[in-house]
Amino acid sequence: MNSPFASLPQYDLPELTGATDAWWVGIAGHLRRQGVADVPDALTRAADGEALWRDPALLLTQTCGYPLMTELRDFLQPVATPDYDCEGCAPGLYSSAIIVRRADSVTSLSDLRGRRAAVNNANSHSGMNALRHTVAPLAQAGAFFGSAVLSGGHALSAEAVRLGEADVAAIDSVTWTLLQRHRPQAVDELRVLQWTRQAPALPYAVRVDAQADLVRRIRDALLDAAQDADLAACRGDLLIKAMRPAGVEDYAPMLAMKAEAERLGYLQVA
Repeated sequence: MNSPFASLPQYDLPELTGATDAWWVGIAGHLRRQGVADVPDALTRAADGEALWRDPALLLTQTCGYPLMTELRDFLQPVATPDYDCEGCAPGLYSSAIIVRRADSVTSLSDLRGRRAAVNNANSHSGMNALRHTVAPLAQAGAFFGSAVLSGGHALSAEAVRLGEADVAAIDSVTWTLLQRHRPQAVDELRVLQWTRQAPALPYAVRVDAQADLVRRIRDALLDAAQDADLAACRGDLLIKAMRPAGVEDYAPMLAMKAEAERLGYLQVA
């Protein structure tokens, strides 16, 4: 049997590796104080994060709420949701910044009809599902954009827009703030056209088959870590200002936004 591991791949920019590692060390300490056994000392990082989400040895991770409610439904369950300290966020919620080039003359979403969109991932809420939901009322015969390209990540989507390889993208509000803070040169030629509807922020999650007592201990450890004064610096670097309990039902808005777009005949960003 493989040893338990933890992975916190969301918002783990290279500039934030130290803060993410410090946050994990703090969480791990609180997990041990809650009596959780075999807590790993360090995070596991891998190029194929989705494989880690399906691994039966997973102890704790952070994932996106949209795949959590779709293809990962049989693998993961949410235990807690962060409150993020940035524009586009409210307690337990986040949104996406729909960005365009600063020099582009567009003033509304409708001006982007026939243009090229960059999408970070086909199973992303912030980069795909939220954008699809926002554009759906403007779509005609299931289409709005002239074309769409998968970039492979939010930072790559922003870069594609900056370079003119795409005209628009939806960037997770937390990532947008972190890019402004750590890579201003990557976003200073971009602007926010509008924000998408808010939805539950990215959940911390455990295996769907985790025992109820273990789930409770992990949740309590996360809530304690979010109030630990010794972790204030790394939490600040990661924009985390609080943590709240979460369950699957809290992520129903992800599917509601999907359904609203589908009722309008807009099945994919196109």
